This record gives sequence, structure tokens and C-alpha cells, in this order.
Amino acid sequence: MSEIKKRCIEFLANNSINLDSEIDFDVNGKIHTLSFRYITDTFMMASDESQLVFLTALEKSLKSKEMGIERFFEGMGQLLLMTHLSKNIEV
Repeated sequence: MSEIKKRCIEFLANNSINLDSEIDFDVNGKIHTLSFRYITDTFMMASDESQLVFLTALEKSLKSKEMGIERFFEGMGQLLLMTHLSKNIEV
């Protein structure tokens, strides 16, 4: 496990963020449910630089009164879904 992933998991645990929390996304009438754990694990498979960006944004979202953790994971989940869906589009 990378050092950044360890820091991310510790940050989530220290701030009582439930990784089993889920967010539903409606994509063309089909509901996709992603857990905080899935979103985090997926981003932790990226490069070290991307992991660090995720962790930094996560830390800032907790401090932000406007964004918050829920909106952070909503945005990251949307990014994952858009990436996944764009890979499945046939041209």
C-alpha cells in the first residue's frame, strides 16, 4: 500500500468518514450507486501524483464550509462515471 493511500485512509478514519456511505447517480434513467470506499480505492489505483491531488482535495473539502465531504465524493464519483462511460462509447 502506498504511503499516500495510508495517509488517505488515516484521514478518513480520523474524521469519522464512513467509507460504506453511498451516493446514487442517475445516468440516463439508470441508477449507479458508488460507495465512498469504491471511489477512494479507484483513485488510489492512479499515479502517486493523482493520489496526492485526491488526498489534498479531500482534506480541503473537509475544511470548506461550502463543499463538504458529501459534495467532494459526489464530484469524484461523477468524474469516475464520466471516465467509465466515455471509454464505453463507440465511435
